[in-house]
Amino acid sequence: MALKTDREKTAHLLRRFGLGASEAEVDHYSEGGVNRAIDRLLDFEKTDEGFEVDILRFQNPNPNVRFPNLPLVEAWWLMRLLITQRPLQEKMAIFWHDHFATSAAKVNSPPAIYRQNETLRRHCVGDFRTFLIEMSKDPAMIYWLDNQTNVQGKPNENFARELMELFTVGIGNYTEEEVYEVARCFTGWSFGQPGSRRVPDRQPLAEVFVLRLADKDNGEKTFRGKTGNLGGEDVINALCDDPQTSRYLTTKLWEFFVYEKPEKDVVERFAKTFRDSGLSIKALLRAIMESEEFYSSRAERKVVKSPVDFVVPTLRQLGAGADLHRNLAALGDEPIGRGQLGPAFATQRACQNMGMRLFYPPDVAGWEHGRAWITSATMVQRIAWGDALFAPRRPGAPAGRGQSLAIPIFDVVEERTPEGLADRMVSLFDAPVTDAQREQMRDAAKSAALFGLTPRSAGDVAATVARLMFGTPEFQFA
Repeated sequence: MALKTDREKTAHLLRRFGLGASEAEVDHYSEGGVNRAIDRLLDFEKTDEGFEVDILRFQNPNPNVRFPNLPLVEAWWLMRLLITQRPLQEKMAIFWHDHFATSAAKVNSPPAIYRQNETLRRHCVGDFRTFLIEMSKDPAMIYWLDNQTNVQGKPNENFARELMELFTVGIGNYTEEEVYEVARCFTGWSFGQPGSRRVPDRQPLAEVFVLRLADKDNGEKTFRGKTGNLGGEDVINALCDDPQTSRYLTTKLWEFFVYEKPEKDVVERFAKTFRDSGLSIKALLRAIMESEEFYSSRAERKVVKSPVDFVVPTLRQLGAGADLHRNLAALGDEPIGRGQLGPAFATQRACQNMGMRLFYPPDVAGWEHGRAWITSATMVQRIAWGDALFAPRRPGAPAGRGQSLAIPIFDVVEERTPEGLADRMVSLFDAPVTDAQREQMRDAAKSAALFGLTPRSAGDVAATVARLMFGTPEFQFA
C-alpha cells in the first residue's frame, strides 16, 4: 500500500535522503507539505548547517603535528553527521564517498582525506561533469589509484580502468584498448607543490593537483570517435556525454535511495531527466523524490540500513547531536579534546563493529550494500547498540571509550511507567513494530524495571527495550 499523507511521505523521505526521521525533523520538514520538504532538503545551502567546527581545533595527540590524525578526522565527520541541519548534504557525501571509494588504509594522509571529504560535500548535488573533473584532480584519489606514476612511455592503467568501470559507464561498457588510451590521456596528472617537477614518492600532504608537462604523453590518441592529442578532460567529457553514464549513475542512486533492481524503463526515464538537465545531480534527486515509485509499497521500508543509517539516526533521535552542539558552543574557540568526542567515538566503534568504517572502504568498489549488511555477527552488534546507548556506565569510565554513553531517557517519558517508556521508544526511534512486538517490549520493560520506572532504573529498562527493538527484522529497513 502506497504512502498517503504528507507526514508519512515526509518521514519516508527523511529516512532515505536524510539522517533518520526524528520526531522534530518530521515536524519541521512536513510543515507545508511533502513538496516543501523536498525543497528544504535539496536547497540546503539556504539552511545554516549548525556545524562551525574548524578541523584544526581538534588536538593531535602528537604536539609536534598541527593537523589532526586520521581518527580525529573521522571523529570530525561523525560529529558533523550528528549535528548537521543539512542532512541531505551529509547523506550525499556518504554516497559519493562510497562511489569514489578512497581508503585511508593506503592514503595515510589526514589533510588529503579531509580535503577530499570537503570536495565530496561541496559538489554532492552539483554538476556531475565538474564533480568528476575535480575528483580526478584530487590528490587523495591520484595517490589511491597510483596516477602520480602514470607517465609517458609507461602508462599506469589503474585510474583509467576505475574511471570507466566504477565512476561512469560501468563494467562491460569499455574495452581494454580504451583503458590503455585513457591512461595515456591522464599521464602527468599528479600532485605536489605548485611548480615542482619531482614525481612525489610520499603521501599527499599540503600538495595540490599538478599537471607535470614533462610526464605528459603528447602523442596522438583515439577515444570514443575522436583522435588527437587528447587529455584527461577530453576523456571525462566523452564519458559524461555517453548515455550509459547517466544510466549507470541513475541505477546506483536508485538502488541506494529507492529499491534494488529497478525496472529498465524506470532507469531510462530518470536517466533521460539526468541527461536533459546537463547531468545535474540535484535535478535527478528531485525527480526521484517527486516520483510515484519512490512512495510506492515496493519502496517503503525496503532498503537495508547501512551501519551509519542504523547508528547515527538513533543518536539524533535522542537529541545527542543537539547536546553535542551545545557542549561545543560552550567551549568557544578552545581546542577540542578527546573528552568532548564521546558520541563520535561511540558512533565510530559501533559502525565499525557493524561492518562500515568511514574513510576505510574495503576496496575500490566501496561497500557491498543491501542484505550484505546483515550477518549473524553484525546483528549481534546491532542488538548490542542498545546497551551502548543506555546501559548505566561503570563509575569512572569515560563516555564513548568502550563504555555506554548512558544517555538519560527518563525525562523524555511522559507516562512514567515501564510500559510508557517502551511506547515512547517505539515512537522516538520511528520503529515499525507489530502489535505483538510492542507487547513483548512492554512486558520486557516491566520485568526489567522490578520496582517501577525511576531515573536510576530507566537506563537498564531502555537498554532492554532497545535490544528487542534493534533485533527485529523490521527495524533493519529504512
